[in-house]
Amino acid sequence: MEQMSSPKQYHVHYGSASSMARVDIGELWRYKDLIWLFVKRDFTVLYKQTVLGPAWILINPLLSTAMYTVMFGVIAQLSTGGVPQVPFYLAGTALWGLFSSCINKVSGTFTTNSTIFSKVYFPRLAMPISTMISGMINFLVQFALFFIVMLFYVFTGQLSPNWAAMPLLVPILLQVGLLGLGCGIIVSSVTTRYRDLMIVVTFGVQLWMYATPVVYPLSMLGNTTLRTIIMLNPMTAPMESFRAIFLGAGECSILMWCVSLIWTVILLAVGISLFSKVEKTFVDTV
Repeated sequence: MEQMSSPKQYHVHYGSASSMARVDIGELWRYKDLIWLFVKRDFTVLYKQTVLGPAWILINPLLSTAMYTVMFGVIAQLSTGGVPQVPFYLAGTALWGLFSSCINKVSGTFTTNSTIFSKVYFPRLAMPISTMISGMINFLVQFALFFIVMLFYVFTGQLSPNWAAMPLLVPILLQVGLLGLGCGIIVSSVTTRYRDLMIVVTFGVQLWMYATPVVYPLSMLGNTTLRTIIMLNPMTAPMESFRAIFLGAGECSILMWCVSLIWTVILLAVGISLFSKVEKTFVDTV
């Protein structure tokens, strides 16, 4: 008789906490269905018992764009580098929304999911990764709105986007998502012991926005010390590149991208190291 093959079994080994980053890509891939379930859960929880539901994905950037247009365009009369105000602010709001949502939502990974983590095993990194994917899906919906607005201004002769460079949107999104993921998991690892850090992070993300060319173009700063400081901001290169591609007005250089990528690699490596260490002991502190 033929012997029946035994089902494949996975062995999970728990060891002492280590400060070294260990990411089992194969294990994460085996749990890809669970990651997708977390993505769907995020949408269900976020828009459950709301009147407008997922429409808030579009309403939020529209309201922000309207507010920025009045505050910075009409009242403060800040330059937009020759770009119409509505697509300028809508572009900045959409891309920054992806980054800030990654930080704010990933930063609560351990505190908001402690009951799940304490009952069943799965790769803990699957949770923040699913949050990042949810943020990217939200961005794509907002980007569709932005693209329609952009086409209107193109047809009226007010915008000249770089059509050939539009595929570069993919690496820009990946870089912004990984940067937000790195910052978020650093915060989530620290907040297992210091809950009040969440308040500081929320305020810090708001300040970070004003240190990024979201409501103003980098060209407005001229050759000043402030411009040099803002160029060291890892979000400056993606923001300016996004506008250069889709609005035809933005400054980006190899140096800016090198700075941004170096920061992203460092923050992601530090975040994964802390996350790998904390995930083994956080149940005792949360």
